[in-house]
Amino acid sequence: MPPEHPLTDSAPSAPTATPVATIVLPCFNEEAHVLAEIQRISKAMDDDGMPYELLAVDDASTDDTLAVLRQAEREFPHLRVVAFRRNGGSGTVRRIGTQMARGEIVVWTDADMTYENDRIPELIRLLLADDTYDQVVGARTTEEGSHKALRVPAKWVIRKVAEVLAKQRIPDLNSGLRAFRKEVSLPYLRLLPPGFSCVTTITLAFLCNQHDIKYVPTSYAKRAGVSKFHFVKDAYRYILQVLRMVMYFEPLRVLMPLALFLFGLGAVKAVTDMVRHLFYFPANTVLLLVSGLLIGSVALLADLVVRSRDST
Repeated sequence: MPPEHPLTDSAPSAPTATPVATIVLPCFNEEAHVLAEIQRISKAMDDDGMPYELLAVDDASTDDTLAVLRQAEREFPHLRVVAFRRNGGSGTVRRIGTQMARGEIVVWTDADMTYENDRIPELIRLLLADDTYDQVVGARTTEEGSHKALRVPAKWVIRKVAEVLAKQRIPDLNSGLRAFRKEVSLPYLRLLPPGFSCVTTITLAFLCNQHDIKYVPTSYAKRAGVSKFHFVKDAYRYILQVLRMVMYFEPLRVLMPLALFLFGLGAVKAVTDMVRHLFYFPANTVLLLVSGLLIGSVALLADLVVRSRDST
Protein backbone atom coordinates (compact mmCIF):
# COMPACT_ATOMS: atom_id res chain seq x y z
CA MET A 1 0.00 0.00 0.00
CA PRO A 2 1.46 3.37 -0.92
CA PRO A 3 2.83 5.05 2.21
CA GLU A 4 1.70 8.49 1.11
CA HIS A 5 -1.92 7.47 1.61
CA PRO A 6 -2.03 5.30 4.75
CA LEU A 7 -5.32 3.57 5.40
CA THR A 8 -7.01 1.23 7.78
CA ASP A 9 -8.85 -1.92 6.83
CA SER A 10 -11.14 -3.63 9.26
CA ALA A 11 -10.72 -6.95 7.39
CA PRO A 12 -14.13 -8.46 8.18
CA SER A 13 -14.82 -12.15 7.78
CA ALA A 14 -15.37 -12.36 4.03
CA PRO A 15 -17.54 -14.92 2.24
CA THR A 16 -15.66 -18.12 1.43
CA ALA A 17 -16.28 -17.95 -2.33
CA THR A 18 -13.65 -16.09 -4.33
CA PRO A 19 -15.40 -13.04 -5.80
CA VAL A 20 -15.83 -12.80 -9.54
CA ALA A 21 -16.14 -9.03 -9.29
CA THR A 22 -15.01 -6.28 -6.94
CA ILE A 23 -17.08 -3.09 -6.84
CA VAL A 24 -14.98 -0.11 -5.75
CA LEU A 25 -17.13 2.56 -4.14
CA PRO A 26 -15.38 5.87 -3.30
CA CYS A 27 -17.05 7.65 -0.38
CA PHE A 28 -16.38 11.23 0.64
CA ASN A 29 -18.96 13.02 2.81
CA GLU A 30 -21.84 10.80 1.65
CA GLU A 31 -23.38 9.98 5.06
CA ALA A 32 -26.95 10.85 4.01
CA HIS A 33 -27.20 8.38 1.13
CA VAL A 34 -24.26 5.97 1.13
CA LEU A 35 -26.30 3.33 2.97
CA ALA A 36 -29.03 3.49 0.31
CA GLU A 37 -26.38 3.04 -2.39
CA ILE A 38 -24.88 0.05 -0.59
CA GLN A 39 -28.35 -1.49 -0.28
CA ARG A 40 -29.07 -0.95 -3.97
CA ILE A 41 -25.76 -2.46 -5.13
CA SER A 42 -25.96 -5.39 -2.70
CA LYS A 43 -29.52 -6.24 -3.70
CA ALA A 44 -28.67 -6.23 -7.40
CA MET A 45 -25.63 -8.44 -6.90
CA ASP A 46 -27.38 -10.79 -4.46
CA ASP A 47 -30.31 -11.21 -6.86
CA ASP A 48 -27.86 -12.08 -9.64
CA GLY A 49 -26.13 -14.69 -7.49
CA MET A 50 -22.62 -13.84 -8.65
CA PRO A 51 -19.83 -14.03 -6.02
CA TYR A 52 -18.69 -10.47 -5.35
CA GLU A 53 -17.18 -8.06 -2.88
CA LEU A 54 -18.15 -4.43 -2.34
CA LEU A 55 -15.12 -2.39 -1.38
CA ALA A 56 -16.22 0.93 0.16
CA VAL A 57 -13.32 3.36 0.62
CA ASP A 58 -13.86 6.31 2.90
CA ASP A 59 -11.64 9.12 1.60
CA ALA A 60 -11.12 10.84 4.98
CA SER A 61 -14.69 12.14 5.17
CA THR A 62 -15.34 15.02 7.55
CA ASP A 63 -18.89 13.88 8.34
CA ASP A 64 -20.20 10.55 9.69
CA THR A 65 -19.73 8.59 6.46
CA LEU A 66 -17.20 6.23 8.03
CA ALA A 67 -19.49 5.49 10.97
CA VAL A 68 -22.31 4.63 8.57
CA LEU A 69 -19.97 2.36 6.61
CA ARG A 70 -18.77 0.57 9.75
CA GLN A 71 -22.36 -0.09 10.79
CA ALA A 72 -23.26 -1.33 7.31
CA GLU A 73 -20.23 -3.60 7.30
CA ARG A 74 -21.81 -5.60 10.12
CA GLU A 75 -25.04 -6.02 8.17
CA PHE A 76 -23.75 -6.77 4.66
CA PRO A 77 -21.46 -9.83 4.47
CA HIS A 78 -19.93 -8.84 1.11
CA LEU A 79 -19.03 -5.33 2.21
CA ARG A 80 -15.45 -4.45 3.11
CA VAL A 81 -14.62 -0.97 4.41
CA VAL A 82 -11.28 0.74 3.98
CA ALA A 83 -10.60 4.13 5.58
CA PHE A 84 -8.03 6.66 4.40
CA ARG A 85 -6.43 8.75 7.11
CA ARG A 86 -6.22 11.72 4.75
CA ASN A 87 -7.99 12.70 1.57
CA GLY A 88 -6.45 11.26 -1.58
CA GLY A 89 -9.03 12.08 -4.25
CA SER A 90 -11.34 9.84 -6.25
CA GLY A 91 -8.53 8.74 -8.57
CA THR A 92 -6.39 7.60 -5.66
CA VAL A 93 -9.35 5.73 -4.15
CA ARG A 94 -10.02 3.93 -7.42
CA ARG A 95 -6.37 3.08 -7.98
CA ILE A 96 -5.84 1.61 -4.51
CA GLY A 97 -9.26 -0.05 -4.58
CA THR A 98 -8.38 -1.75 -7.88
CA GLN A 99 -5.05 -2.94 -6.48
CA MET A 100 -6.85 -4.38 -3.43
CA ALA A 101 -9.59 -6.06 -5.48
CA ARG A 102 -9.88 -9.83 -5.25
CA GLY A 103 -12.22 -10.19 -8.21
CA GLU A 104 -11.08 -10.65 -11.81
CA ILE A 105 -13.56 -7.94 -12.84
CA VAL A 106 -13.37 -4.50 -11.21
CA VAL A 107 -16.31 -2.11 -11.23
CA TRP A 108 -16.00 1.62 -10.64
CA THR A 109 -19.03 3.65 -9.62
CA ASP A 110 -20.03 6.51 -7.32
CA ALA A 111 -21.99 6.68 -4.07
CA ASP A 112 -24.03 9.78 -4.96
CA MET A 113 -27.13 7.99 -6.39
CA THR A 114 -26.46 9.26 -9.94
CA TYR A 115 -25.61 6.04 -11.76
CA GLU A 116 -27.79 3.00 -12.42
CA ASN A 117 -25.89 0.81 -9.99
CA ASP A 118 -28.62 -1.81 -10.11
CA ARG A 119 -27.28 -2.57 -13.61
CA ILE A 120 -23.80 -3.47 -12.39
CA PRO A 121 -24.42 -7.23 -12.81
CA GLU A 122 -25.33 -6.56 -16.45
CA LEU A 123 -21.99 -4.84 -17.10
CA ILE A 124 -20.07 -7.67 -15.46
CA ARG A 125 -21.98 -10.33 -17.38
CA LEU A 126 -21.19 -8.59 -20.67
CA LEU A 127 -17.48 -8.91 -19.94
CA LEU A 128 -17.79 -12.51 -18.82
CA ALA A 129 -19.76 -13.44 -21.93
CA ASP A 130 -17.47 -11.78 -24.47
CA ASP A 131 -13.72 -11.92 -23.93
CA THR A 132 -13.10 -9.62 -26.92
CA TYR A 133 -14.05 -6.66 -24.72
CA ASP A 134 -11.82 -5.55 -21.87
CA GLN A 135 -14.06 -2.79 -20.53
CA VAL A 136 -17.77 -1.99 -20.45
CA VAL A 137 -18.82 1.61 -19.83
CA GLY A 138 -22.23 2.94 -18.86
CA ALA A 139 -22.59 5.73 -21.43
CA ARG A 140 -24.87 8.43 -20.05
CA THR A 141 -27.70 9.59 -22.28
CA THR A 142 -28.51 12.65 -20.15
CA GLU A 143 -26.55 15.24 -18.18
CA GLU A 144 -27.83 16.14 -14.72
CA GLY A 145 -24.62 17.43 -13.17
CA SER A 146 -23.98 20.88 -11.72
CA HIS A 147 -23.12 23.81 -14.05
CA LYS A 148 -25.11 22.07 -16.79
CA ALA A 149 -25.16 25.06 -19.17
CA LEU A 150 -21.36 25.18 -19.13
CA ARG A 151 -20.64 21.54 -18.52
CA VAL A 152 -22.44 20.06 -21.55
CA PRO A 153 -20.66 22.08 -24.29
CA ALA A 154 -17.31 21.84 -22.48
CA LYS A 155 -17.54 18.06 -22.16
CA TRP A 156 -18.62 17.80 -25.81
CA VAL A 157 -15.55 19.73 -26.97
CA ILE A 158 -13.20 17.68 -24.77
CA ARG A 159 -14.78 14.45 -25.98
CA LYS A 160 -14.41 15.47 -29.62
CA VAL A 161 -10.74 16.33 -29.07
CA ALA A 162 -10.23 12.91 -27.48
CA GLU A 163 -12.00 11.21 -30.41
CA VAL A 164 -9.77 12.96 -32.95
CA LEU A 165 -6.62 12.11 -31.04
CA ALA A 166 -7.64 8.51 -30.25
CA LYS A 167 -9.19 8.03 -33.73
CA GLN A 168 -12.23 6.33 -32.23
CA ARG A 169 -15.77 7.27 -31.36
CA ILE A 170 -16.22 7.76 -27.61
CA PRO A 171 -19.89 8.05 -26.57
CA ASP A 172 -18.98 8.96 -22.97
CA LEU A 173 -15.40 9.88 -22.12
CA ASN A 174 -15.70 10.28 -18.35
CA SER A 175 -18.54 8.09 -17.14
CA GLY A 176 -17.97 6.97 -13.56
CA LEU A 177 -19.80 3.66 -14.09
CA ARG A 178 -17.61 1.04 -15.74
CA ALA A 179 -16.42 -2.55 -15.42
CA PHE A 180 -13.06 -3.82 -16.68
CA ARG A 181 -10.66 -6.72 -16.38
CA LYS A 182 -8.28 -6.17 -13.48
CA GLU A 183 -5.38 -7.93 -15.17
CA VAL A 184 -5.62 -5.64 -18.20
CA SER A 185 -5.84 -2.48 -16.07
CA LEU A 186 -2.85 -3.08 -13.80
CA PRO A 187 -0.14 -1.60 -16.10
CA TYR A 188 -2.16 1.62 -16.40
CA LEU A 189 -3.00 2.25 -12.75
CA ARG A 190 0.20 4.24 -12.19
CA LEU A 191 -1.02 6.71 -14.83
CA LEU A 192 -4.18 7.60 -12.91
CA PRO A 193 -4.30 11.17 -11.57
CA PRO A 194 -5.75 11.70 -8.08
CA GLY A 195 -8.85 13.60 -9.23
CA PHE A 196 -11.96 13.12 -11.37
CA SER A 197 -10.02 12.73 -14.64
CA CYS A 198 -8.99 9.21 -13.63
CA VAL A 199 -11.99 7.85 -15.54
CA THR A 200 -10.87 9.74 -18.65
CA THR A 201 -7.40 8.30 -18.20
CA ILE A 202 -8.51 4.67 -17.98
CA THR A 203 -10.69 5.14 -21.07
CA LEU A 204 -7.87 6.57 -23.19
CA ALA A 205 -5.32 4.09 -21.83
CA PHE A 206 -7.48 1.19 -23.00
CA LEU A 207 -8.33 2.75 -26.38
CA CYS A 208 -4.76 3.78 -27.19
CA ASN A 209 -3.57 0.23 -26.47
CA GLN A 210 -6.20 -1.49 -28.62
CA HIS A 211 -8.30 -2.79 -25.74
CA ASP A 212 -11.89 -2.82 -26.96
CA ILE A 213 -14.54 -0.98 -24.94
CA LYS A 214 -18.27 -1.65 -25.13
CA TYR A 215 -20.64 1.23 -24.37
CA VAL A 216 -24.02 0.54 -22.82
CA PRO A 217 -26.57 3.42 -22.74
CA THR A 218 -27.53 4.35 -19.17
CA SER A 219 -29.47 7.13 -17.50
CA TYR A 220 -27.89 9.63 -15.13
CA ALA A 221 -29.85 11.03 -12.19
CA LYS A 222 -29.36 14.24 -10.29
CA ARG A 223 -26.80 13.62 -7.59
CA ALA A 224 -27.61 13.43 -3.90
CA GLY A 225 -25.68 15.79 -1.67
CA VAL A 226 -23.19 18.44 -2.77
CA SER A 227 -21.13 18.01 -5.92
CA LYS A 228 -17.33 17.95 -5.53
CA PHE A 229 -16.88 18.94 -9.18
CA HIS A 230 -15.36 22.38 -9.79
CA PHE A 231 -16.08 23.45 -13.34
CA VAL A 232 -13.04 25.59 -14.21
CA LYS A 233 -10.43 23.58 -12.32
CA ASP A 234 -11.69 20.13 -13.29
CA ALA A 235 -12.45 21.01 -16.93
CA TYR A 236 -8.89 22.30 -17.25
CA ARG A 237 -7.59 19.06 -15.74
CA TYR A 238 -9.70 17.00 -18.15
CA ILE A 239 -8.20 18.77 -21.17
CA LEU A 240 -4.67 18.38 -19.85
CA GLN A 241 -5.24 14.72 -19.08
CA VAL A 242 -6.58 13.98 -22.57
CA LEU A 243 -3.51 15.57 -24.14
CA ARG A 244 -1.19 13.92 -21.61
CA MET A 245 -2.57 10.44 -22.26
CA VAL A 246 -2.42 10.71 -26.03
CA MET A 247 1.09 12.17 -25.75
CA TYR A 248 2.01 9.20 -23.58
CA PHE A 249 0.86 6.67 -26.18
CA GLU A 250 0.74 8.56 -29.52
CA PRO A 251 2.83 11.77 -29.34
CA LEU A 252 2.94 12.16 -33.13
CA ARG A 253 -0.82 12.74 -33.19
CA VAL A 254 -0.44 15.78 -30.95
CA LEU A 255 2.84 17.33 -32.06
CA MET A 256 3.33 16.45 -35.71
CA PRO A 257 0.23 18.28 -37.07
CA LEU A 258 1.41 21.45 -35.30
CA ALA A 259 4.95 20.98 -36.58
CA LEU A 260 3.80 20.48 -40.17
CA PHE A 261 1.44 23.45 -39.96
CA LEU A 262 4.15 25.82 -38.71
CA PHE A 263 6.75 24.56 -41.17
CA GLY A 264 4.30 24.68 -44.08
CA LEU A 265 3.21 28.19 -43.13
CA GLY A 266 6.85 29.22 -42.91
CA ALA A 267 7.62 27.66 -46.29
CA VAL A 268 4.73 29.47 -47.97
CA LYS A 269 5.79 32.73 -46.36
CA ALA A 270 9.41 32.14 -47.43
CA VAL A 271 8.35 31.70 -51.07
CA THR A 272 6.25 34.86 -50.84
CA ASP A 273 9.15 36.77 -49.32
CA MET A 274 11.47 35.53 -52.07
CA VAL A 275 9.08 36.79 -54.75
CA ARG A 276 8.76 40.19 -53.10
CA HIS A 277 12.37 40.64 -52.01
CA LEU A 278 15.01 38.35 -53.49
CA PHE A 279 16.98 36.43 -50.80
CA TYR A 280 15.30 38.34 -47.99
CA PHE A 281 13.81 36.35 -45.13
CA PRO A 282 12.19 38.28 -42.27
CA ALA A 283 12.74 37.08 -38.72
CA ASN A 284 9.15 35.82 -38.41
CA THR A 285 9.62 33.56 -41.46
CA VAL A 286 12.75 32.02 -39.96
CA LEU A 287 10.95 31.65 -36.62
CA LEU A 288 8.10 29.72 -38.25
CA LEU A 289 10.47 27.37 -40.06
CA VAL A 290 12.68 26.76 -37.04
CA SER A 291 9.66 26.25 -34.73
CA GLY A 292 8.22 23.66 -37.10
CA LEU A 293 11.54 21.81 -37.28
CA LEU A 294 12.02 21.88 -33.50
CA ILE A 295 8.51 20.65 -32.69
CA GLY A 296 8.81 17.97 -35.37
CA SER A 297 12.12 16.82 -33.89
CA VAL A 298 10.61 16.66 -30.41
CA ALA A 299 7.64 14.68 -31.82
CA LEU A 300 9.94 12.11 -33.44
CA LEU A 301 12.05 11.85 -30.29
CA ALA A 302 8.94 11.40 -28.11
CA ASP A 303 7.64 8.71 -30.47
CA LEU A 304 11.00 6.93 -30.30
CA VAL A 305 10.81 6.93 -26.50
CA VAL A 306 7.26 5.53 -26.61
CA ARG A 307 8.23 2.76 -29.03
CA SER A 308 11.26 1.80 -26.96
CA ARG A 309 9.27 1.26 -23.74
CA ASP A 310 8.94 -2.32 -22.62
CA SER A 311 5.41 -1.79 -21.24
CA THR A 312 2.51 0.69 -21.44
